[in-house]
Amino acid sequence: MAETHHLGQRLSYDGALCTVRYIGDVVGTTGTWLGVEWDDPSRGKHDGHHKGVRYFDCLSRSRSAASFVRPSRRADKPQSFVAALLEKYATAPIGDGSNVTSPSRNPEIDIIFFGKKVAEEVGFDKIRRQLSKVEDLRIVILDGMRIAWDVMFEDGGRGVKDTSPWIFELDLSRNLFESFGTVVRICRELEGLKSLRLNGNRFQIIHPESEPTARSALEAFKEVRELELEETLLSWESICEIASNFPVLDRLSGSLNHFTSIPEAKLSTLVSTLTTVDLEYNEFTSLADIAPLASLKALRILHLKGNSISAIRTHPDAPPPIFAPSLTYIDVSYNAICSWSFIDALPTSAPSLTALRLSNNPLWANPVPGAARPAGDDHDAAARTTDEAHMITTARLPSLKTLNFATVTPQDRTNAELFYLSRIAKQLAAAPEEDEARVLEQHPLYAALCAAYGEPDIVRRDEVDPSFLEARLVRVLFVPGAGVAAQKTETEMEIPKSFDVYAVKAIAGRMFAVPPLAIRLVWETGEWDPVGGFDEELGDSSDEEDEGLEADLAVELEAAKGFGEDVELRKGGRWVKREVELADGPRQLGFCVDGLSARIRVETRQ
Repeated sequence: MAETHHLGQRLSYDGALCTVRYIGDVVGTTGTWLGVEWDDPSRGKHDGHHKGVRYFDCLSRSRSAASFVRPSRRADKPQSFVAALLEKYATAPIGDGSNVTSPSRNPEIDIIFFGKKVAEEVGFDKIRRQLSKVEDLRIVILDGMRIAWDVMFEDGGRGVKDTSPWIFELDLSRNLFESFGTVVRICRELEGLKSLRLNGNRFQIIHPESEPTARSALEAFKEVRELELEETLLSWESICEIASNFPVLDRLSGSLNHFTSIPEAKLSTLVSTLTTVDLEYNEFTSLADIAPLASLKALRILHLKGNSISAIRTHPDAPPPIFAPSLTYIDVSYNAICSWSFIDALPTSAPSLTALRLSNNPLWANPVPGAARPAGDDHDAAARTTDEAHMITTARLPSLKTLNFATVTPQDRTNAELFYLSRIAKQLAAAPEEDEARVLEQHPLYAALCAAYGEPDIVRRDEVDPSFLEARLVRVLFVPGAGVAAQKTETEMEIPKSFDVYAVKAIAGRMFAVPPLAIRLVWETGEWDPVGGFDEELGDSSDEEDEGLEADLAVELEAAKGFGEDVELRKGGRWVKREVELADGPRQLGFCVDGLSARIRVETRQ
């Protein structure tokens, strides 16, 4: 039986595909074994190393991709492209008793029983009749159909072109091809082919067997614009060698191939034709790992989702990769980006970048490293963190027009840049004056933002030794608010951080002669937040509408102020002061406010 098998042979057992990597004896057993590498690595038991002996190597890096099977084990029968096409599309399904058609009913309607439940299958006979006309098929999906050849003698002399000549989109993923030449012979019969998917195949031979076959490959793929070679475990050089047979190819996918980097390779016409490259779910750690793609002059879209990218360069002293000016969109979602330095360096590597996908990176979950998580429940806190990361990213990339599929409007940009500027000011205020230069190194756009919106006020607090009593006190300025006697004036008092909200209310109640349970304490943070929807209100309008809009806006502002909100019109939109009510409870004052001083407004409950 061993003579019927050969190394590199593709086999299928009960629908599970594998490649023969070894034929011979196994220590401790009798007879011949086939050492196979499964396409699904979870099916195996080892990686070719068994009981201290290395029998073969696998392409997969999994430690459980291989196992031994007997040559006598019955394998699934391989078939030709023509046979697979007829099997899937030309075989009319025959009822097995589960479908019942009543002579009095519409013949297009079948009754189907799911247990005791009855359902009607309407119109599927018509679809089956249409699909059974294989000569008219345009889109053909034959993944996992055990295809090993283009035609066979059993096909009765019927060729690919005779069977379905009008196919323009073809999926031949996860089959039993051993040589890429078989794919060439299939596709050269399909003159209108535009898209080809070969995912999950394991080609043993990718070089044309002869010069005529090489010319035939260029002819076979002369109109193909999309090629997928995902999960083939081919090297980048081999993928480029295959792709070079496609003279007008504009989209190439090489995802799930365990690439850690891509070397220089012969790209032939791909240099001027490729506009989209998909390298998702590989193992890149920096953009420098794909630096050879910088030679693609027409590259517009780069998909890098699901890698481990965290940096632009592999080494701080190494030059960054610089991609063609045509590159406008990059997807680096689901990576390991955790520093804003990556975002700041993007315009250098992609000078024409206008669209970015950045979601699901560590940076997105923690846009201000070292900062406390926003207060509130997990969902609200996560939403606020995401909004903050979105605004900071928008502000740091001035040319960005789309972020995570959301359009960045001029109003969005203004709000984002003002928000970012306030965050820089807050960081400067928290750092000693001598560290100001170091802080500003992390914000290369600070000078430009100050020129556009004015330099923010930097109010630094004096450092206090935590062992001193002063470090355990909060200087609170109590301000009378709505419902508190007008004659009462602002009063400042130092209160221990360990006092809870109830104790602070008791102090404020005595101070303003109001029952503690009848007042509310509002911490005025001094920070401003943009108010959503303002840009829609002040959008383009006719002259007749301007006066009405201004009047409506004035009424709205007065209403907001009546509810205790301090609203201001600043450059780029309407902003409202951020205020936080101190909720009743045992929470200590030191955890309710920031720093060693706070301004708290005292109001009566309405």
